[in-house]
Amino acid sequence: MAVRIRLARKGRKKLAYYHIVVADSRSPRDGRYIEKIGKYNPLTNPATIELDFDKALGWLQNGALPTETCRAILSYKGVLLKKHLLEGVKKGAFDEPEALRRFEEWMKKNEEKIEAKKSGLEKSKDDEVAKKLASEKRINEERAATLAKKQAELAAKAEAESKAQTAQEEQPAEGNPEVTDTAQETAQETAPEEKPQE
Repeated sequence: MAVRIRLARKGRKKLAYYHIVVADSRSPRDGRYIEKIGKYNPLTNPATIELDFDKALGWLQNGALPTETCRAILSYKGVLLKKHLLEGVKKGAFDEPEALRRFEEWMKKNEEKIEAKKSGLEKSKDDEVAKKLASEKRINEERAATLAKKQAELAAKAEAESKAQTAQEEQPAEGNPEVTDTAQETAQETAPEEKPQE
């Protein structure tokens, strides 16, 4: 019986997350497993990995074979390095305190790298938000400028129309004396006719 450390798919369509399980290689992907040793969610950035370090190390030392993805996850978490260092202790290459020191040093570097990635992602998000705000501000300024231009054009047009209207009103007033003269002439012609006879 070949024991494998592999992923079991959970979640719904397009929102999958995975359980890291130890299972018989003959059992189905999402079927029966021997033990669950962690969770893996690739949808977050960086990916969320919860792993029982000691159980994973124990299964590796007992001969369980990880799949490619699980090998990458175990390497990322330092399980493979710890196994390698413990084998070096067994062979007598170095003692156990030296192995622990090397492992702690590697873990510090790995944590720094993860923190740098997280801070870089946060900084890029902040930069993206700042860019969006700047573009929105520029668009709003352009809209305000075009609106002010339109309002100025409308005001100039309204002023021109009012000037034209006042000019039209003044022209008939100047032409009125002629009209009044003709009106007086007609009034004089009709006036003798209206007088009563004596």
